[in-house]
Amino acid sequence: MTRGREMPEGDEGGPGRVWRPGPPLSSLPTRPSWTLPGGPVSLERPVVMGIVNLTPDSFSDGGRFRDVDEALAEAERMVEAGAGLIDVGGESTRPGADPVPADEERRRILPFVERAAEQLPVPVSVDTRKALVARTALEAGAKIVNDVSGLGHDHAMGEVIAEAGAGAILMHMRGEPATMKALAHYDDVPSEVAAELAVAVERARAAGIDEEAIVLDPGIGFAKDASHSYAVLAHLGALLTLGFPVMVGPSRKSFLGSVIEGAPTQRTVGTVAACVAAYLQGARIFRVHDVEPVIQALAVVEAIARAGKTGEPVGEGR
Repeated sequence: MTRGREMPEGDEGGPGRVWRPGPPLSSLPTRPSWTLPGGPVSLERPVVMGIVNLTPDSFSDGGRFRDVDEALAEAERMVEAGAGLIDVGGESTRPGADPVPADEERRRILPFVERAAEQLPVPVSVDTRKALVARTALEAGAKIVNDVSGLGHDHAMGEVIAEAGAGAILMHMRGEPATMKALAHYDDVPSEVAAELAVAVERARAAGIDEEAIVLDPGIGFAKDASHSYAVLAHLGALLTLGFPVMVGPSRKSFLGSVIEGAPTQRTVGTVAACVAAYLQGARIFRVHDVEPVIQALAVVEAIARAGKTGEPVGEGR
């Protein structure tokens, strides 16, 4: 049985901070769908995004796939389990990671994107900070760019996304993977993350990206210690006030290891708990490695929420 640990001091995002409740989630602006090339993705129900890392050095699954066939088979299993999106990356952005040249990143992901876009019945997302990589992936059939820098790393990225009419996931991060840990200093984590994401949204607008194509991600673990990550998850309403759908990516991350023991691959239950908590706080897209348990947990919590609203029994199955 997993033994719990004490939460680190400052688990509300800063010494001495007293959090005031925000507006009720029901009063916050929400969008029922996410506009993508080929048609919108409904956000009336939670959407799970399966992670396929084609990197040798990602924190939990680097070097897992020997070839494109293995990676595609895993993506197919995720879709069969209920994933509504697949996200592929060719550069690790874990804390301290070294940058990967654009040509190498393209070499890693392009064969997968080409086949996945043709064979999978769900949209493919490319996890990249580089406009050149994004352009190549979009031309190969990807429908979404998941930019961990929130369009801050490569100033050509916004134009590339706008020209393709692609979906844009704008994530919060400070600095670069090699420097972000030193920048994890906040007085009011949720408010500061929301304010910095608002700047990313302005970059997207200036580039001509359709507002209906934008999703925000608070960047769990990116320029955030464990206490910051928990505080952001507890106060997602701060992001929802910006008026965009919210995605969270807590999967297997180190903040979970601050309260439960085990290697990253042993953090499935913690990941599920974080996703359920985020759903209750208003998130609607969940980027994870372990698709099936998250799908099942969200189906149950969603059914409970519906029953609470209507008082009617919920039918079996999805």
